[in-house]
Amino acid sequence: MLIFERGEKGRGLSLLPECDVPEVLPDDDHLRQKPLHLPEVSENDICRHYTKLDKKSYGVNDGFYPLGSCTMKYNPKVNEDMAALPGFREIHPLAPLSSIQGCMEILNTAEDYLCEITGMDRMTFQPAAGAHGEFTGLLMIKAYHESRGDTERKKIIVPDSAHGTNPASVSMVGYTMVSVKSREDGGVDLDELRKAVGEDTAGLMLTNPNTLGLFDRHILEITQIIHDAGGLTYYDGANLNAIMGMIRPGDMGFDIVHLNLHKTFSTPHGGGGPGSGPVGCRKFMAEFLPVNLVKKEDGNYTFARPEHSIGRVRSFYGNFLVVVRALTYLFTLGREGVPSVAKHAVLNANYMMEQLRDVYDIPYQAPCMHEFVMSLENLKKETKVSATDIAKALLDYGIHPPTMYFPLIVKEALMAEPVETESLATIDEAVQAFRELYEKAHTDPESLHQAPIHTPAGRMDELRAARHLILRYDFDEQQKGDTNDKNH
Repeated sequence: MLIFERGEKGRGLSLLPECDVPEVLPDDDHLRQKPLHLPEVSENDICRHYTKLDKKSYGVNDGFYPLGSCTMKYNPKVNEDMAALPGFREIHPLAPLSSIQGCMEILNTAEDYLCEITGMDRMTFQPAAGAHGEFTGLLMIKAYHESRGDTERKKIIVPDSAHGTNPASVSMVGYTMVSVKSREDGGVDLDELRKAVGEDTAGLMLTNPNTLGLFDRHILEITQIIHDAGGLTYYDGANLNAIMGMIRPGDMGFDIVHLNLHKTFSTPHGGGGPGSGPVGCRKFMAEFLPVNLVKKEDGNYTFARPEHSIGRVRSFYGNFLVVVRALTYLFTLGREGVPSVAKHAVLNANYMMEQLRDVYDIPYQAPCMHEFVMSLENLKKETKVSATDIAKALLDYGIHPPTMYFPLIVKEALMAEPVETESLATIDEAVQAFRELYEKAHTDPESLHQAPIHTPAGRMDELRAARHLILRYDFDEQQKGDTNDKNH
């Protein structure tokens, strides 16, 4: 039921004080002619409505959430406490620099820590999330080549296992994407890479470990091939859980990197934000970073504009409170704790993978990193039970499904990331659920086609949803008593 459908004429509440300044309305020609469809509800109605909705939602505080490539993990509440401090929460972006020195120190310290972890020299916190960071990094690559008069470089090389946002980001900056196939072991095919590079190569976008959960052991050779061709290397560090404190993208030969603080560095990931996708770079690329960078001189913090800056990519200083949470997380972990997170992420993923290897097909035999991919292609051929069916059935076990049908190079893929914060007992429970569903696929496949059964909402008619989009609430139809589409 929607909030519009809970109201009754005459009900209401007043949460706002009376206006203490004269009301000024536009001319009649600019006023809305139709009344707003505001629900007539009491405060009690509103509280009950949204409390009921909240009980139907699912998040990391409800249960196991192995959503591959997303790092849906427990976030220590102390990080929230720090972000809620009035000196951070109530700050205004236009406040005089003299009054926000503490906030600027946060940005400066976080930059130092993250540069140390990534092997970069400078970093901006402007980008709001991962894809925004990709876009920023590619703009910097473009600005670098143009500053050298090298305007013929129009191609960005991207492996076929890449995240789907990579091609979109390439297109956004006016470049052309060149896809390079993976080898049978999941790594980049070096021969194909050599064929793809040339005088028109602007750069390479790559994540390592890749989206198959595998570390490419030829990474130094890969980055060298790009550099020899005059291109730059961009590291998609959206998920750094497997390597932070162990190996640095800068040491792999990357020139630019973006991170997702709302994944790896413990900001709640869900609800559409807030996110933070800081972009770091080597010293020679720092002059192209977005404005403004924090600079310390004469004991005070100020802002500086890089000489050939690409300008602003977002208003003010990015999502500052996400940086506060991330820095609190790093303070808590310390130098020893950061690599410990990576080790536990890798350990949990490999344990879960090995516990399922005898029932689900694991297309790549090498040890995984923070996540792994299963293929249900053979299971579907044998039982007609698809990856979607298994994923939907997991909901009845109180487990959020893994990522479905990604990466695209694996048929009927399920990508699972058990994350470092989950206990052995929780992972064992999830393994048992996966194994039971495998058996049910052979004994009662029809029940899986109907799953989920016990969730607040059942399986959606995806074909109808795709072809008959209902994007707005039709008040006129509702007033006519047509309730057919009320719940769409």
